Amino acid sequence: MHKVVIVGRPNVGKSSLFNRLLKKRSAVVADTPGVTRDLKEGVVETETGRFLLVDTGGLWSGDRWEAKIREKVDRALEDADLVLFAVDGRSELTPQDLEVAEYLRRKGRPVLVVATKVDDPKHEYYLGPLYALGFGEPVPTSSEHNRGFDDLVEAIWARLPVRAEESEPEVAAIRLAIVGRPNAGKSSLLNAILGEERVIVSEEPGTTRDAIDAEVYVGGQRFVLVDTAGIRKRPETLVEDLAIRRSFRAIEEADVVLLVVDPFQVGDRELKLANHALEKGKPVLLVVTKWDLVPKEEAPQVRKELGLKLAHLAHLPRVYTSAVTRRNLERIFSEAQRLHELNHARVETSELNRQLALWTKRVQMPNFKGKPLKILYATQAEVAPPTFVFFVNHPEFVTRAFENYLKNRIGEDLGLKEVPFRLVFRGRREG
Repeated sequence: MHKVVIVGRPNVGKSSLFNRLLKKRSAVVADTPGVTRDLKEGVVETETGRFLLVDTGGLWSGDRWEAKIREKVDRALEDADLVLFAVDGRSELTPQDLEVAEYLRRKGRPVLVVATKVDDPKHEYYLGPLYALGFGEPVPTSSEHNRGFDDLVEAIWARLPVRAEESEPEVAAIRLAIVGRPNAGKSSLLNAILGEERVIVSEEPGTTRDAIDAEVYVGGQRFVLVDTAGIRKRPETLVEDLAIRRSFRAIEEADVVLLVVDPFQVGDRELKLANHALEKGKPVLLVVTKWDLVPKEEAPQVRKELGLKLAHLAHLPRVYTSAVTRRNLERIFSEAQRLHELNHARVETSELNRQLALWTKRVQMPNFKGKPLKILYATQAEVAPPTFVFFVNHPEFVTRAFENYLKNRIGEDLGLKEVPFRLVFRGRREG
């Protein structure tokens, strides 16, 4: 697949350009320079074909992350087929723009200049100075008003090398959201899985500000990993607030949520994240990180303490991992795939009703003023999450205790206790 990389100084609209080409809001966008620090990837689908689009951090930012950002841009450009050089079309060229232009010339990759923020056609008359960058005619665009993107896609394909596209297996991706508190080891985990420092790692909490997408194949299955910003109790800046909102959206868009747990720092935040995911119908895999820091003789006690602190999540599967030793990294994917399949499992109506007959014999049915609740039959209506519909004579007779009884039986007898599922009670007269 062709690879197209967006490059430019901070705050020229690279992430907005990335989002608009992907036709979804993926990257956090704010007026604060330097919001994007890590590489973000996404596949752009067009009538001509597909290409991989990479968003990068702002070059010549002048902040303490500049060297790390440059390393990542260097790596992204190594196999790039085309560079989109994003320049603010409403501002004069800056020394940073000229530095980026010189940097790209040294890299020797094909470059297409994209003038951003050109909201009105009359502003295109002021783009003359952009020719001085030495990369030919700029393409004017406006992400805010969705202007110029058909021309941009056409210009991209005109500059991409012509080659026979490799045949790619059409395997539906399983989307995994990596969530947790700041500094729990999410980015280190992602870097270890990818075998490269895709995400900046620091002892300082809150380094990751955006949700970072990365695609991997494990055992023939395609996975999309989404590393998210650490969830703080109270975000300290607007950028953090936007990043945290994006993290919650990543949970809602995921197939499986990887809840990263620091064994030395566990509390209510993990419970709240897990509950949010389960309420949204998303299976949760507990990924305990930094296990290399737990002495072997202390491991049983640490496991026991984790079990007590996460007692409400005892039904969820967990994997003990280390980004340093690469312990159990592959098991994360096998467990995630198993949960994904379990979340899509279907129970035959005949089997469900056979089990239901057994369940109702073992319990006293609720009744109201001498009228008992009767379940006429049940069926599974949906998957992801599995949703079971019970047709009853009086839905209002269903007590919380009886509903919990059914949940326990479904979890145990149908093997669904590790994934969220839903019960619906509908009224229907007896025939």
